[in-house]
Amino acid sequence: MSKHAAIESDDAVAERTGKAAEVVNQLTRWRDDFPEPGVRFADLTPVFADPEGFRTVIDCLAASAPDADLVAAVDARGFLLGAGVAATLGTGVLAVRKAGKLPPPVVTREYDLEYGKAALEIPADGVDLVGRKVLLLDDVLATGGTLAAAADLFTQAGAEIVAAAVVLELESLGGRKRQGDYPLTAIVTV
Repeated sequence: MSKHAAIESDDAVAERTGKAAEVVNQLTRWRDDFPEPGVRFADLTPVFADPEGFRTVIDCLAASAPDADLVAAVDARGFLLGAGVAATLGTGVLAVRKAGKLPPPVVTREYDLEYGKAALEIPADGVDLVGRKVLLLDDVLATGGTLAAAADLFTQAGAEIVAAAVVLELESLGGRKRQGDYPLTAIVTV
């Protein structure tokens, strides 16, 4: 690839990210004190419901790891993103579920949320994850526990997290600091 082509590619990525950020900023609904007092909730439902906005976000997230051979999507809004990104990349998608939603055997990882504790699970058999190059997706990065727990699940199963991407990062909660060495893309950081 020529140096000029790399610059054009960077420009294209910057343009795509800018368009996606514009859509996210314009359409996100913010709700204070939800799901409990002191938490500010970013509702991305209007972004996902807008056909052009959704396509723009999906294309931006897919560009964060074009070499991934599996998309991992975190329960539940991440499922919407994961399916779209996997279809765009031509890969499969694996749902990272909340505890108790998958039949055994499962691999489980507990973690802290900004407002409680939770656990995530993936199948322990039926999907060979050894050596897979995984793009990890979630809608929002807050304290980082959910994304870090999901990354741990795949690493434990023998996969490599090649990148992680989110639509929205709440920078003040420091979630980026809890992530591994993989590149982390956020379309919008607030």
